[in-house]
Amino acid sequence: MEVKVSVKGIPRVVCGVTEETTCQDVVLVLAQSLGQPGRYTLREKFKDFERCMTPDERLLETLKKYGEQAKEVQLSLQHSGLSAWDEMGKVKVGRYQPYERTGYRCRIPDEADLKKIGMPTATQSVVKRT
Repeated sequence: MEVKVSVKGIPRVVCGVTEETTCQDVVLVLAQSLGQPGRYTLREKFKDFERCMTPDERLLETLKKYGEQAKEVQLSLQHSGLSAWDEMGKVKVGRYQPYERTGYRCRIPDEADLKKIGMPTATQSVVKRT
C-alpha cells in the first residue's frame, strides 16, 4: 500500500507499507531520502486533532481506526533538531542508504533487499526483547 506524507510541505509517497510497517520504518525511509541528519517524528493530523505518533505504532492500524475518514488524515514528517550524535560532531562513516529513492517516491525494502546487503530481516532479530 502507498501512504502520503508531507515532507517540508512537499507531498511524498511511501510505497510498500504493510500491516507490519511501523511509524519508525516510515520515518527512516523519509529521513534517509532527505539525507539530512537529525531527529524526526511522524505527525498525524485530523481536523483539529494533532499528535506525534510513537515509533512502534503500526501505521495502517492507526489509519484503519478512522474508517472512511482515513483519507482526511494528514501525515507529516517533522524535523525536531539534531541528534546528540550529530551535535557532538563525531566522525561520520559513509551513509548507508538501503532505501530506494525515485523522485518523490520511497520504497520500504523487503526481506530480499535486506538480505542482499547483509542487513537483518524481521526473522533475524538483532536485539533480544525481554
